[in-house]
Amino acid sequence: MGMRTVDWTALRRRDEEPASEGLRERKKRLLRRQLSDTATEMFMERGFDAVRVSEIAEACGVSEKTVFNYFPTKESLVLDLGEATLGSLRTTLADPDLSPVEAVLKILSEELAGLMSWLSEQDDPDGAKSLLLRFGVLIRSTPSLRAHQRDMSDQQVAVAAEVLARRSGMSPDDPEPQIAAASLLALWPIQFQALRRHLNRARTPEQLHDMVSADVQRAARLVDRGLASLGDA
Repeated sequence: MGMRTVDWTALRRRDEEPASEGLRERKKRLLRRQLSDTATEMFMERGFDAVRVSEIAEACGVSEKTVFNYFPTKESLVLDLGEATLGSLRTTLADPDLSPVEAVLKILSEELAGLMSWLSEQDDPDGAKSLLLRFGVLIRSTPSLRAHQRDMSDQQVAVAAEVLARRSGMSPDDPEPQIAAASLLALWPIQFQALRRHLNRARTPEQLHDMVSADVQRAARLVDRGLASLGDA
């Protein structure tokens, strides 16, 4: 299956497309998306280490310096969606009307719904599933991508700890918000693992959504019990 048989760009979250923006901002957003999607396709076809940043720049008609103006590292070209999760943690986790677990489940649910919407829109669902599995293999088989993913996870835990500390009147350095943040962020790998496990078992995107959500909810119940006393610590 050629990479272009699957609309990879459609996987972008809807809220990454502002309702109104200037021409300059739109060009920058679209170029950033083009760089990331082109890089992802090239990495999937040839392997991460076999592709030079200069080749990605050439394929997009820009200079290598321009690529690094948008993405500080080669790894961030393919793992750029973690930034969106950071933003969601800063806003949704701070919502006083939601418990910490409810807030994280809302973020995870939105990310999963976006993925299921993308999957349901593909002309070749089996090919799209195969692509998702290959993307996971790319990450797991590339040490530098795994390291970048760990760094991003550390950033997300730090942001979550800051938000939880403000909610509970503590310092982000206190052990309670730190362990609470780490527990909440552990739900992301649960969702990824459930997706990989159920991807070829479910017949429809709706079934896949329900199966993945059920696994995440089971894990979230355990986390919720531990976090129930956070405000009383």
